Amino acid sequence: MTTENTKSMGVAVVTGGATGIGFATVAHLIDAGWRVAFFSQTRERVEAAAVDLRARFPAWNIHADTVDLRDERGVCRFFANVRERWGTVSALVCNAGYSPKGPNDQRVALGHMPLAKWDDVIRVNLTGAFLCCREVLPGMAEARQGRIVLISSLAARTQPKIAGASYVASKSALAGLARSIMSEYAGLGITVNTICPGRVLSNMTGPPERPGNRAALARIPIGRLGRPEDISRVIMFLVRSDSDFINGAIIDVNGGEFAPS
Repeated sequence: MTTENTKSMGVAVVTGGATGIGFATVAHLIDAGWRVAFFSQTRERVEAAAVDLRARFPAWNIHADTVDLRDERGVCRFFANVRERWGTVSALVCNAGYSPKGPNDQRVALGHMPLAKWDDVIRVNLTGAFLCCREVLPGMAEARQGRIVLISSLAARTQPKIAGASYVASKSALAGLARSIMSEYAGLGITVNTICPGRVLSNMTGPPERPGNRAALARIPIGRLGRPEDISRVIMFLVRSDSDFINGAIIDVNGGEFAPS
């Protein structure tokens, strides 16, 4: 589904853009004049997001689709459609993530994790980000400009309280992916940075009364859980042209729960 607008800051792609941090980022980007393409894995969520955005931005610039990050062909097809319609992608926000939980919001212990479940998490959180970066980097390099933001997690920065090993490993690896891209492409006007959000209310984290959310709230000095907009505002700064001296950074946004010295 696509609609057009004459105003454009560039072309942005947001993964996991139908809910939570991703949706807030899509809305901020549209409001700032970007042409935005986003996808999520669940068609119902994509369609609901499209209805919401159409009501808020009647003259919107957006392409929404259903894509499974574990499907390489599907990912490649999505980006090919975006390039055909709008040209080079100027900004990529890899936000989609998957964190399996057991009963009572408990992580799945490593000693009981099936290989298939481990593989699913790695393929969505890490390999999916790799595929998306691979799709946009040639065009960004040719244009000699680009912005990539990888959404990691507080669990990748400190002792994980809730997240399981597969999630922590995949999100920790994003910082290494960012550093590698930075070292290869920094001279071509491309920046890549990693944001590590704390506990943010979303479809993935569930309602405030969920055990993991209550436990996280007790650890946050400012006394509230994160909101999607807390993260999307940082993303919006990083995709701006005047953020070009910030490259390879890991940015913590967690209400003070983790403050490295």
